[in-house]
Amino acid sequence: MTDTAHSRETEGIATQGVERTGLSQALDTLLEPVRFKDYGPNGLQVEGRARVRHLVSGVTASLALIEAAIADGADALLVHHGLFWRGQTGCVTGWMRQRLARLLAHDINLYAYHLPLDAHPELGNNAQLGLRLGFSPLEGGWGRFGEQDLGFIGLPPVDRTAALAAHVERVLGRPVTVLDTADRPLRQVAWCSGGAQGYFEAAIAAGVDAFLTGEISEPQAHYARECGVAYLACGHHATERYGAPAVGEAVARQLGLTHRFIDVDNPA
Repeated sequence: MTDTAHSRETEGIATQGVERTGLSQALDTLLEPVRFKDYGPNGLQVEGRARVRHLVSGVTASLALIEAAIADGADALLVHHGLFWRGQTGCVTGWMRQRLARLLAHDINLYAYHLPLDAHPELGNNAQLGLRLGFSPLEGGWGRFGEQDLGFIGLPPVDRTAALAAHVERVLGRPVTVLDTADRPLRQVAWCSGGAQGYFEAAIAAGVDAFLTGEISEPQAHYARECGVAYLACGHHATERYGAPAVGEAVARQLGLTHRFIDVDNPA
């Protein structure tokens, strides 16, 4: 069997699959990309074969993930970070050429959803991260804040920042950078996955006791010290690896596809 043979065949799984347009429609219906002002195109970024039976999901359309999807026999690849972003030159050279060449050579459809995959109230990166970390919804559901309501607010499972940082490190399996000068009890925590350090001021304005995201930049250290709101930087990749598999699994069940999430480690 070649390296492009589908894993569903080796596992004895039979599926009729769905037309590519059907997968596009299902993803767009679920994630509603038209609602968002984003940094790049959401939806089908690279067209592959017309019929999809096996869907692979991952965080970033890196060469490593593309190669893993090829080996797994993918017809379509669903990611959070696609290939095309605002401000690119448009030249197909270097890393862009390598990634596109492999996708096109193996006829793999590439779907990318950025902010829509962060924002989905149940399957998105933020909702899934909150569930993994044991955050509880407020009365009436998750609180929302920030531009395009991407940030979430909930109730933490512990009552001190140090305990929360230790808990997050255990769950995510990586060190956490913590800024906490107030040492006050945690009543509400806000979070927004990935590179959402710019949401810290909105979180402070929302009245929370701590904010959790993937990265930290120079200004946030000062805001934390001056405003008495704890800041936890937990890793960009580490906080964004839960939405794609949740959406991939849900859509695969809906359409009768096989699905596998492939996590390519990233220390960032």
